[in-house]
Amino acid sequence: MPDAYAEFKEQPGDDPDDVLFNTLYGVRTIQLNRPKKYNALNGSMIRKIIPRLKEYEKSALASIIIIGGAGPKAFCAGGDVSQLAKDIAEKGDAGQASSKSYFGLEYRLDHLIATYPKPYIAYLDGITMGGGVGLSVHAPIRIATENTNFAMPECGIGFFPDVGGSFFLPRLEGSLGTYLALTSESLKGVQALYAGVATHYIDSSVLPNLTARLAELVFKDYDNLETRLRNIDRTIEEFNTGLPPDEFPLLSGNLRLAIDYCFRHSTVEQIISALKKERDARDTPAQIKNWAKQTLDKLAEKSPTSLKVTLRQMRLGLRWNTAETFNREYHIAAKFMQHPDFVNGVSARLIHKPATKAQWDPPTLEGVSNDDVESFFRVAEGEDSLNLLTQGLDYDRNPYEKILGLPREEQIEQVVKEKARGKEDLIDVLVEAKEGKIGVREKVEEVLGRRSEVKEGVVVWKG
Repeated sequence: MPDAYAEFKEQPGDDPDDVLFNTLYGVRTIQLNRPKKYNALNGSMIRKIIPRLKEYEKSALASIIIIGGAGPKAFCAGGDVSQLAKDIAEKGDAGQASSKSYFGLEYRLDHLIATYPKPYIAYLDGITMGGGVGLSVHAPIRIATENTNFAMPECGIGFFPDVGGSFFLPRLEGSLGTYLALTSESLKGVQALYAGVATHYIDSSVLPNLTARLAELVFKDYDNLETRLRNIDRTIEEFNTGLPPDEFPLLSGNLRLAIDYCFRHSTVEQIISALKKERDARDTPAQIKNWAKQTLDKLAEKSPTSLKVTLRQMRLGLRWNTAETFNREYHIAAKFMQHPDFVNGVSARLIHKPATKAQWDPPTLEGVSNDDVESFFRVAEGEDSLNLLTQGLDYDRNPYEKILGLPREEQIEQVVKEKARGKEDLIDVLVEAKEGKIGVREKVEEVLGRRSEVKEGVVVWKG
C-alpha cells in the first residue's frame, strides 16, 4: 500500500530537531525549535508537522493540540523567505518553481489547521509574523501574552499578506484588516486581543501551568468540537492574570474612526488622499494628524505593486471560503515569485546587513495598472491547484469566533438595539454572556464610546 504521506517524508538536509513533539496525557504539543532564527518556518518543519497532525487527528488518545515556539523571543517570525529569494536569484525558473512548491506545502498546512476537527491552540508568545500567522490565526483558540508582537510585513518585501490573510484580515472589524495588511502595523501584547487577532490573553509565566491543566481535561466521546472548545475556554479563564495596568485599546476612539474612514476606500490612491486630508485639515486632532503623517510615510516605503494587489486581495477575500482562499493565494504567490519586487524587497530588507532601501519596479503607484493588478488574480485554464488535505470542512466565517473571542461590534449592536438599557446594565449583560471573560468590559466600553450615545439614560446606537 502506498504511503499516504510519502511527499512529507524527510529530505536530505532537513534538520531532525527543528520541531519537537511531546505528549502529556491527552495533550500533544508542537514546539517550533529554531530559536536562533526566531523559529522561522521552512519546508523541513512543515514536512514534520503535517503527518503528526494527521496522526493526532486519527488517535483517540490525542484530545488537544498546542503549538508554540522555543526561546524567549518568537512564536514564529515568518517563513524563511530569504532562502526563497536567494534560490530565485541564483536558479531563475527552477528557483521560482521550488518557491512555488514551498508555498503550496505551507498553505496546505495552514488549511489543515483551519479545518482541523480537534481543538487546536496557538500560543502567540513572542514575534508572530508571516508564516507564524498562518500557523496561529486559523486556530479556534489563539492566546496572546505580554510578549506578543503580531504583524503582516509582506508589502514591505514585495509580497502580499498570504497564509490565509485573504480570509482572516478582511473579517476583522471595520477597516482594521486592510490597515494592518497595507501598513504592516504591529499589535503588541493585549492589543492583539482587542483587535480580534487573539481570543485570549494571559501572562506568559502561566503557560506551562495552563498546558498541564489542559492535559487533565477529559472529554466525553460524544462531545462535539464546540463543546470541547467551550470547556477549554472556561479552563483558560482559570489562569486569568488580569490585563496589563493602564493598557487600554490603542486602535480606538478617534484613531479607530480615522482608520475605518481612510482604509474603507477601493483604491490605494483614494486611501492616500484620505490620509492627506486628515493630515492637513485644520480641525483634525494632533494625534490623528501625526498618525496620518506616519501612515503616509509607511505606505511610501512599500512596494506599489504589493499595495495594489493587497488592497484588491482584501476586497475579494471577503467572498472566499477557506479552500478558495488558499488556492487563490497559491496562484498569487506564484505570480509574485515571477515579479522582481519579491527578490528586490527580500534582499534589501532581510538579506543585506544593514538593511537598504528596496528598488521597486515599477517605483510608483501610477506605474501599476489595473490590468497589472488583475493579472495576479487570473487563473489560467489547466493551472494546477492545491491538493488540500481535508475536504468538506470549509467555511465562509470562522464558526467559533463569536463563541471564543471578545464580542464583535455587531454583537454589541444587537444587544444595544434589543432592549432599552443604561450603559452599565448593557456592559453587565455582555460581560455575563461571556462568563466574565477578560477584556470584555474594556472592549465593550471602547465600542460604545465610538458607536453609541446616551439619551435620557439609555444607550442608543449611532447610524
